[in-house]
Amino acid sequence: MPREIINIQVGQAGNQVGESFWKMLLAEHGIDDSGAYHGTDPQQIARADVYFNEIESRDTTTRYVPRSIQIDLESGLKSGRLGNLFRPDTFVNGQSGAGNNWAKGYYTEGAELVDSILEVLRLQIEGCDALQGFQVLHSLGGGTGSGLGSLLLSKLREEAPDRMLATFSILPSPKVSDTVVEPYNSVLSTHQLIESSDLTICLDNEALYDINVRTLKVQHPSFEDLNGLIARVMCGVSTSLRFPGQLNGDLRKMGMNLIPFPRLHFLMPSYAPFQSSQSRQYQSYNVAELTASLFDRKNLLVDVDPRSGRYLTATTIFRGRVSSREAEHSVEQLQTKNSNLFVDCTDILPLTPNSLKPIHCQKISATGLSNSTSIQDLFKRSLSQFSAMHKRKAFMHWYTAEGMDELEFNEAESNAQDLIAEYQQYQEAVAGDDEEYEDEGSVAQ
Repeated sequence: MPREIINIQVGQAGNQVGESFWKMLLAEHGIDDSGAYHGTDPQQIARADVYFNEIESRDTTTRYVPRSIQIDLESGLKSGRLGNLFRPDTFVNGQSGAGNNWAKGYYTEGAELVDSILEVLRLQIEGCDALQGFQVLHSLGGGTGSGLGSLLLSKLREEAPDRMLATFSILPSPKVSDTVVEPYNSVLSTHQLIESSDLTICLDNEALYDINVRTLKVQHPSFEDLNGLIARVMCGVSTSLRFPGQLNGDLRKMGMNLIPFPRLHFLMPSYAPFQSSQSRQYQSYNVAELTASLFDRKNLLVDVDPRSGRYLTATTIFRGRVSSREAEHSVEQLQTKNSNLFVDCTDILPLTPNSLKPIHCQKISATGLSNSTSIQDLFKRSLSQFSAMHKRKAFMHWYTAEGMDELEFNEAESNAQDLIAEYQQYQEAVAGDDEEYEDEGSVAQ
């Protein structure tokens, strides 16, 4: 029996990403915009219950309704192509908005809305037979996704402490947005993610922008272009949860394999192949090339250099007609060739769960998730901007006016610094062990 996931999308960015995700999910499962199944392969709906509730209508037709809650502090949520797909009572919105202010989302506007959100959530939980956990889609740059998103994470931890709490968190970039207080919102949210989340998949607007411009040749990427890349990764990550295969996984197994230390639960996603529409018909990839691409900086959805750190854990998820032996061999070769980038105990887990090919490329694709010490560069970028503003107390009055204490800024900054120090500590410890091993080897000779 499939174990269910409840999807929660918060704020404008979270809902826009959610729309791209559900569009792709519907196409992969052969379901139309009204929730009716029109596919031809039984595998498509064998485990659709992970993300959908099956509803039998009066005319005995089955309708698939997403198990999802859509939240925003502004009105107008139901607009869009998929507005009629969701249950009407799963739309929860305020009226005034958060004005890019984390404190409004966490303390005032968001706090007024949180009880009605939890009521809807409890109804969704009651409809589940075996809930495995929640996935939260939000941005850390705005006010609703960061503030109300953070508040919801702490409430979810109280409501269901034994269930997995995974987030797809979009980190801000000056290339895509020019909101000056984004570093405040980002670091305050990271502070909450460290404490409340079990597994956070980081998505960086900087990297999404570069992939669109350099690889996909989209000169002026829209949010729809960026969200399309995120949807690919989300569908790739959830493949082993949604389709029957050799290794049927769930969120807890994923966490067990990828999170060696509880605070270091921030994962870097990658995807291959990224092809422009012009070059797609002239290029094909084999499994070894896809595997190499997953560990190439150009295919990472976070703007960091993986060669500046070490991989603590990693997994590769293949889609299409890929043999397990071929996947294992290509992963083993890559790890042997780049052994200096992996800690000694790292095993990259290759998953080949399902032969259904993805809808956005010709034959095969791969998604990677890695826990690397190089992700500290992402937090350093936000923290340096945060510290520069915090030192001068710039724009802080907008936050304290909502009842927020200045000490919270200090706590968030300190927690982010500790997280960076922990990643650095494990990186240096691994490097030190390697040097010690080399010294022993030379003495033995």
